[in-house]
Amino acid sequence: MTGSAAVTLCFLLRDAGDGTEVLLGLKRTGFGTGKIVGIGGHVEPGETDGEAAVREVFEETGISVLPEDLNDAGAVHFVFPARPEWNMRTRLFTARTWQGEPVDSDEVLPEWFRTDTLPVERMWQDADHWLPVVLEGGKVNVVVTLNDDNETVASSVSILP
Repeated sequence: MTGSAAVTLCFLLRDAGDGTEVLLGLKRTGFGTGKIVGIGGHVEPGETDGEAAVREVFEETGISVLPEDLNDAGAVHFVFPARPEWNMRTRLFTARTWQGEPVDSDEVLPEWFRTDTLPVERMWQDADHWLPVVLEGGKVNVVVTLNDDNETVASSVSILP
């Protein structure tokens, strides 16, 4: 998919006694402001997807994760027919090992959520289509096409390897 921005998301997971928790954040600025989102952002020139994930996690939460602790969870290609400049190729990672505790940043307010009760009503509508698989340790390769409102999902198609 040419013309798509390269983006990464990294989902930090921890055991919480009564289940697994994932670190998400309330987006304070930019794309998706006001939504609960995964931690991540654009891949800078010269960076690998993994390097971008490590950098973004640190910038947005203050947590240090090592590239070797990232688990490849696949990819989601977002297609915005009404706003093609928003199209994104998003590499997904999970991690269970890191250093530090989350702190607020200018971009996100990080918060732990139970993976079995995600705040989907406060997230991008597509999250429900692929995020549970990723949080359960699976790998996805999905194309999500948004409707003209740039919010609701027109289609979500898994691509076989």
